Amino acid sequence: MSGWPRLDYAADKGTIEALHLLVQLIGKLPLRLHPWLNHGWHVALRITPRGAITRSLPADGRQFTAELDFLDGAIRVECENGAQEHLGVAGKPIAQVHRELTALLERLGLPAPLYGAPNEILDPVPFADDERPREWDADTARRLHGAFLCADRNFNLFRSLYRGKSSPSHLFWGSFDLAVTRFSGRTAPLHPGGVPHLPDNVTREAYSHEVISAGFWPGGGGFDEAAFYAYAYPTPDGFATRRVEPGAASWNADLGEFLLPYARVRDTADPDTLVQQFLQSTFAAAAELLQWPEDTVIGSAPSYASPPPG
Repeated sequence: MSGWPRLDYAADKGTIEALHLLVQLIGKLPLRLHPWLNHGWHVALRITPRGAITRSLPADGRQFTAELDFLDGAIRVECENGAQEHLGVAGKPIAQVHRELTALLERLGLPAPLYGAPNEILDPVPFADDERPREWDADTARRLHGAFLCADRNFNLFRSLYRGKSSPSHLFWGSFDLAVTRFSGRTAPLHPGGVPHLPDNVTREAYSHEVISAGFWPGGGGFDEAAFYAYAYPTPDGFATRRVEPGAASWNADLGEFLLPYARVRDTADPDTLVQQFLQSTFAAAAELLQWPEDTVIGSAPSYASPPPG
């Protein structure tokens, strides 16, 4: 269990919701400043040793990043010329953070396209108008960051075993989930859309091609506990009844995906092995049913210390 922190969605919900809105706020920067990448990958954040960070963002010949530091409870902006500032966000209403981050970016001579409202949540309130008090528990933020680090490590290892097109392990701020996605290269049926407060054309571009995807999220959206998930689009016939590993994983008909509760992972003697079993067995089941090319999978997971062949 070393390195796998305890999570409790019911107790941690207030801080998780605050963190979700904060990553949504900084996520508007790559959405509006970075050139579009396939499947919206440019908007996703990368997990760092302290939190989650944007890609390097272009701004009239300059470059900068914005990082939400879970450990310090701050947003940190760093520029290519060495200029940097940080903004404390712990416990502040989102509207106050919106005002202060806008002013910070303007002091640094950077664009601040932070308008709008959160995506993919019910009844969103525009950032500039959200004066509701926000919880902040430093221990919750630290533990959630630790869980994201553990998931990220496993997703990066899983990604390394696939020769075909694959996404990075990255954090989508709309749904607040860390995900890694593999592609067969074949086009997919038109996605029906209907994701709350997300334009259908964005969803349809994201699912323009066949995918088998896995991820981790801290709870919410119909399953109020932290969990790993796996799904395929399109969902092949018979996928829901396939036996996958480990035994703690099960099909959730409401969400249309396999789920593995985080608590069951953390409570084992070897959590990483359990996660890899889940990732590999759900992929294998979907890939077989969808008849994906067999030569794209490399094989068993190597050690991080293993040198490349040759």
